[in-house]
Amino acid sequence: MAERDYIGFATLAEQVHRKSVKRGFEFTMMVCGDTGLGKSTLINTLFLTELYGQRTVPPVEERIEKTTRIDKKTLDIEEKGVKLRLTIVDTPGFGDAVNCEDSWRVCTQYIDEQFRQYFTDESGLNRRNIQDNRVHCLLYFVPPYGRSLRQMDIDLLRRMHKKVNIILVIGKADTLTPKEVKALKARILEDVETHGIQIYRLPDCDSDEDEAFKRQDRELKASLPFAVVGSNQVMEVAGRKIRCRQYPWGVVDVENPEYSDVGKLRTMLISTHMQDLKDTTRDIHYENFRAQCISQISQHALRERNKLKHESIASNHELTEAERLLLLQKDEEIRRMRDMLAEMQEKLETTTTNDAVVDV
Repeated sequence: MAERDYIGFATLAEQVHRKSVKRGFEFTMMVCGDTGLGKSTLINTLFLTELYGQRTVPPVEERIEKTTRIDKKTLDIEEKGVKLRLTIVDTPGFGDAVNCEDSWRVCTQYIDEQFRQYFTDESGLNRRNIQDNRVHCLLYFVPPYGRSLRQMDIDLLRRMHKKVNIILVIGKADTLTPKEVKALKARILEDVETHGIQIYRLPDCDSDEDEAFKRQDRELKASLPFAVVGSNQVMEVAGRKIRCRQYPWGVVDVENPEYSDVGKLRTMLISTHMQDLKDTTRDIHYENFRAQCISQISQHALRERNKLKHESIASNHELTEAERLLLLQKDEEIRRMRDMLAEMQEKLETTTTNDAVVDV
């Protein structure tokens, strides 16, 4: 192309990149699992920080009536000029009580509250600076001492799988042999399939991706669910500093793929699939919630219209011009809501399977 034929739109990607980097990125992750499975330690290990200090496991007497609470921490990270505001939503007390209904209810309510707040902000007049607190990912810890998913795990996952991207993690995997880890992973995936639980599935690579990325993608998919070992201890071994767990018989490097999937989990969460997790949250989970909200608003408008019409009939008088105008406004609002719902449903059906679409 001659110089005079050069338009300049090839720099659009650079413009978008500069604007995105200047604005920064946001990512919210919820962590659920029994006390003592190393959730806080894993967060410190994943993001190479000390977001959580040492925690002690409470005695069983205190855990009988313990309730689940939300512990939200925000961390600003900068790497090579790129800023990330990371929000970790921890759930201390999860699964500790004898009656665990409170555990899943607190988690689902929090996710719905963030969706509802975003929907309210999005529907307002000032939409320029909307803060996105929607939960983009749920790290759910499965104990290593079980033979598969427990009934409590299945109940919670089935209540949450259409609200959030679920990534299953086997905590404290150093308590298992490699053979036991492989068998437990297979049984967990079998339970997921049997009970129709929709966990986050890594999307297929594009055909034009390089071979190294395709190989990495295959390795990540083969590692699901991730068996992890976390540590807050940093030691110098063979001239380099590593996060490790020290035992009487030796040292376990938590980054070593032979013992732990921490490196693969970090790669998937941060390097390769963070944006896809955000896109899936926006295009599927939030759209489902938004469709439900619009459906409820439409039904409320229809009830108000019918109520107004019935009151007019009961009073045996002709509709006034104001009442007729109000009915027309209600009819237009209902029609607009139904058109919007039909458009959203069509969009959802093209971006996900029928199982992921909420029937509205």
